[in-house]
Amino acid sequence: MNIRIAQRQDIETLFEIRTSVIENHQSREDIAELGITPASIAEMLETDCCAWIAELDGEDIGFSIANQTGKNIFGMFVRPSFEGRGAGRQLMQAAEDWLWSSNINEISLVTGNNPNLRAYGFYLHLGWTPIAVEQYGDFASEMKFIKRR
Repeated sequence: MNIRIAQRQDIETLFEIRTSVIENHQSREDIAELGITPASIAEMLETDCCAWIAELDGEDIGFSIANQTGKNIFGMFVRPSFEGRGAGRQLMQAAEDWLWSSNINEISLVTGNNPNLRAYGFYLHLGWTPIAVEQYGDFASEMKFIKRR
């Protein structure tokens, strides 16, 4: 498996992977309602974000994206047919390492507020701590996790 930094020409791939997931599925329209569009992702990648793509046997199978200003993991998704092969762990490690390299001591992410969700358990397994349910904004009712260096 190869982990590489995503480039502007990979933006469509990020959307394909994001909309392929079964658990926590969102359509392109759902994502656009949150203000996440190809243009907004391009701007993010040109300013304070970095994204990584996991490749396996020449296929792009997952991605993570981190925001330096927000001190958070903005997203991490793996195509369902490639789950359980270590891509998620490697993508999270790339994002965390990048944030830690900026002398950030605490990072966060949000995910569905249901301990039965795979993502919830995955983040716990990687040492993330659930701290509170988001009360406001686009991620209201989602669980906020933090990780400290």
